[in-house]
Amino acid sequence: MKELYSFGLTEEQEKRARELHYGNIVIDMLFQGPIGTYSLGEEIEQETERLALESHPDSLSERVHFAGDVIRRWYVDGKLADLYKECWYESGLTAGNRQLNVSDKASLYSSAIDLQEEFDKKPWLIKVKQAADIEYAHQHQLKAGIVTCQETLGFENDLKLLEQMYHFGLRVVQLTYNNHNYVGAGCMEENNAGLSTFGKKFVAKLNELGIVVDTGHCGKQTTLDACKYSTKPVIASHTAAEQVYFHSRAKSDEEIRAIAETNGVVGIFAMPWFIAENPEDTTIEHFLDHIDYVVNLAGVDHVGIGTDWPMPQTKWMAIAFKKLFAPKMGFAPGDGPSTEIVKGLTDYRSFLNITRGLMARGYKDEEIVKIIGGNWMRVFKEVWS
Repeated sequence: MKELYSFGLTEEQEKRARELHYGNIVIDMLFQGPIGTYSLGEEIEQETERLALESHPDSLSERVHFAGDVIRRWYVDGKLADLYKECWYESGLTAGNRQLNVSDKASLYSSAIDLQEEFDKKPWLIKVKQAADIEYAHQHQLKAGIVTCQETLGFENDLKLLEQMYHFGLRVVQLTYNNHNYVGAGCMEENNAGLSTFGKKFVAKLNELGIVVDTGHCGKQTTLDACKYSTKPVIASHTAAEQVYFHSRAKSDEEIRAIAETNGVVGIFAMPWFIAENPEDTTIEHFLDHIDYVVNLAGVDHVGIGTDWPMPQTKWMAIAFKKLFAPKMGFAPGDGPSTEIVKGLTDYRSFLNITRGLMARGYKDEEIVKIIGGNWMRVFKEVWS
């Protein structure tokens, strides 16, 4: 399902875009793929719903969890394993993050086991410990998985556990999700509390270990505090510019500048509900508008990609997720993930459209290389050294 969005490029520009995309390191710092809702197909849609209904006839939420486990099993070493590899290679992505679930300690341990199984069973996928691993993957036609997490609740106040997970391979940590935790306030909290006293110690420990400080879902003051107290570059792995489209998940000019002043990077996501007014009519042009804005505000060295969409779930799962789970995760009622798409980025196999779109907007070759992966690499080399 490779869709070529119409940018009106010349034949020469199309050729150059492909050379830049497939010839350089491309990184997505919130990579939910490589398979997504619209790459799974109708057969998987029906089969997962049937199996889930047979297993949990009385609970929709349990059916969603069950189907998620089934899809994961199928793409790790089952019927979706070939599609998983095909989608990743067609995307042109060199590296993408692989997420730990740190909502609690049990989930942390369980997700670490799941992640390690994925690395163990896919010889073409390597776990990233240093920036050189991404370069190696690019040179040898392999793919690289960067172990990250979007929450810190499961660490509680145990910095030793954080250190253990660093040795497992954890290299990027988002300080908060939408709500409060031990570290600070998330972006959906009204009090804008910032980092806690423990949160400042936590940031210092991330700096000491060589883990990137991520503020994607952090509240404004938490983001500003992270930039103030971190001695290493700070990122927002997946967000947008609130001056382009206002949403609690987006970053203010002050936050974007603060991140840039740490020599960090702001990753732009492809979430239809968060980057444009009408999620039913959101296109890659809206996504590119946010990139343009950050470039104009903070410079081309401080913007990257963190799509966060689409997820490896069927349509019926996505609809149920929005109804049952999104409100519990801090999203406003009716807000957050469902079946809408960013036209031009329906599937990860369409990732080339980002490079094509940047070319259509007049970016120079060296600027495109920075945006699609070079800026993330600069941060990794500084923090992971």
